Amino acid sequence: MQQQPSPYSVHVFVCVNDRHGERKSCAEGGAADWIARLKERVQQNPLLKGRVRVSACGCLGLCAQGPNLLLHPQGLWFSGVGADDLGRVLAAIEARAGVPPTSDEVPSRGAI
Repeated sequence: MQQQPSPYSVHVFVCVNDRHGERKSCAEGGAADWIARLKERVQQNPLLKGRVRVSACGCLGLCAQGPNLLLHPQGLWFSGVGADDLGRVLAAIEARAGVPPTSDEVPSRGAI
């Protein structure tokens, strides 16, 4: 076994837990769309590509407040994300990755 520091400045975990309608879950809130949108934007930005990883994950424990995203290792948690929050999430990722902001979407609300 090898142990080493993470190769990523920011690892974004997106909960995709699906309770199949039994209770609210992140999957019902569009988590799959979040993964696709974030991966696309990271790949489009050469300053983020290779430094930021976007991954689907199982339940983060707060699906009732979802969809949920977690920026690791920073421990920054976003709950109840909606389509209009993409700019704010990207700005947070850029800031934590240490790159100048490039998001062309204007943040629409305060911190979650």
